Amino acid sequence: MLIDRFLTYLQKEKNYSALTLKAYRKDLSDFEVFLTDLNSHFKKATPKEIRLWIAHLSERNLSEKTINRKVAALKSFYKFLQKTHTIQQNPATQLSGLKVHRKVPVPFSTGEMQELLDSDIFNDDFEGLRDYAVINLLYSTGIRRAELINIKPVDVDFHKKTLKVTGKRNKQRIIPLLLNTIEALKAYTAAKEEFFADKPVEHYLFLTKKGKKMYDVLVYRIINSYLSRVSVKHKKSPHMLRHTFATHLLNNGADLNSIKELLGHSSLAATQVYTHSSIQKLKRIYQNTHPRSKK
Repeated sequence: MLIDRFLTYLQKEKNYSALTLKAYRKDLSDFEVFLTDLNSHFKKATPKEIRLWIAHLSERNLSEKTINRKVAALKSFYKFLQKTHTIQQNPATQLSGLKVHRKVPVPFSTGEMQELLDSDIFNDDFEGLRDYAVINLLYSTGIRRAELINIKPVDVDFHKKTLKVTGKRNKQRIIPLLLNTIEALKAYTAAKEEFFADKPVEHYLFLTKKGKKMYDVLVYRIINSYLSRVSVKHKKSPHMLRHTFATHLLNNGADLNSIKELLGHSSLAATQVYTHSSIQKLKRIYQNTHPRSKK
């Protein structure tokens, strides 16, 4: 099957993440269904049919970002087909993404995060200590949800106070840990060992009650559940903690290059999106403090 061949290539040759591969599979399968409705298929698809598909996606009120991901999947797919001599002409050569109207998310405030992490709403048991450690680690390091899920016990070095994470394209980086984060991880680790005792568990740091590796939806539920108690902001997701981490560092004087390294970005451009909130804060301070601002 063409899709399977393509995804295997991305996995083995390009080191694409499991999440990206899953998304690409769905995108290409959806396009295949669309072509079938037009009595067409991958090998004979035309630029016109591809444009019709993009128009169809727009009519479904999908975001520009989502549509552009689907476009990227399709362009990469057809490049692969041409490279492997499956097709002669690439119908996606002139394909370009939509202009994205970026919506900058509002990070959690320092007060909201302090209120949550200093509160007593976390139970003193396996799940409570795990949930606290998850939120503490995401906020204090800015790591991605997928990176958190894939942490293994050996990746945490309590002596050196560091954490090794594997990011996109299997790139590894070392992140320093705060003392209170280390304490949270130690408390959780002790609770985990007692909770499972001699029961067999999967070899990951964060586990479900059944001893299995944590999964995306569970991490999201944890973040959303606890942050709903201290914040009325609409978005309460693991990525918002990453955004909050970067914004709070910027607000307190960290330079952009250091934040880039901590976040695991390949380019500074990807990090600059987090400067928006800091610039907005600077604008307010400027307007409120400059002698000429009232004139």
